[in-house]
Amino acid sequence: MARTPIVAGNWKMHLARGAARELLTTLRANLDGLQGVEVVVCPPSPWLGDAADLLRGSTLRVGAQNVYWESHGAFTGEVSAAMLAGTVDFAIIGHSERRHVFGETDEQTQRNLRAVIDLGMQPMLAVGELRAQREDGSTNDVLRRQLLAAFQDVDRLPEGFIVAYEPVWAIGTGLTATPEIAQATCADVRAILADRFDAATAEACRIQYGGSVNAENAAILAGQPDIDGLLVGGAALQAESFTAICKAAAGAAA
Repeated sequence: MARTPIVAGNWKMHLARGAARELLTTLRANLDGLQGVEVVVCPPSPWLGDAADLLRGSTLRVGAQNVYWESHGAFTGEVSAAMLAGTVDFAIIGHSERRHVFGETDEQTQRNLRAVIDLGMQPMLAVGELRAQREDGSTNDVLRRQLLAAFQDVDRLPEGFIVAYEPVWAIGTGLTATPEIAQATCADVRAILADRFDAATAEACRIQYGGSVNAENAAILAGQPDIDGLLVGGAALQAESFTAICKAAAGAAA
């Protein structure tokens, strides 16, 4: 089955408004109309409205880095999925920094995922193991637990559903899983999806790799048979490097 690769740039908590607008404008000029890959930019929440305005009418899409499952209420500092509907098309759910820095539980990830699906947005469900878990051989168990917990109340997945596999030990460290490790683990993720749903659903899902992705390693990672795109951190903050990554992913899929 042909799956359209998807490259998403997670800006995390970076860039002031002026720099964010400049980067968005440059990315639109560089990437609008690029064939063979879906491109998503995920700025900090204060700049999501700017991103939606500056990218309107282009092929680039906007994603949120996080959501909160309640639609409204006395939840100081949170931004609900319902508030973002109509501004963003995608939302990263369960990123490792949400889990390991802010203590987000599997149950909270599940609630956020459910809220995004119910509103018709596309989630990018992030899963991944710590270095100690990779070294002790429990990676598959960790991924299975994270995935099954997230899908607790999900009967079927939206078309083109995205799982982002990010080994926690490779995020922002400069370390990258070898193409062989990345491919084998993404294949394991697909097998877990097949067990939970069915083979056709698993085959239709898009699995991104993330973790110190850059312009030099993007093509070989994106060229693996079970890797359907990339979730990019630091390299997404530079127009030249993110453009090169998106073009490499498009070329790998050709």
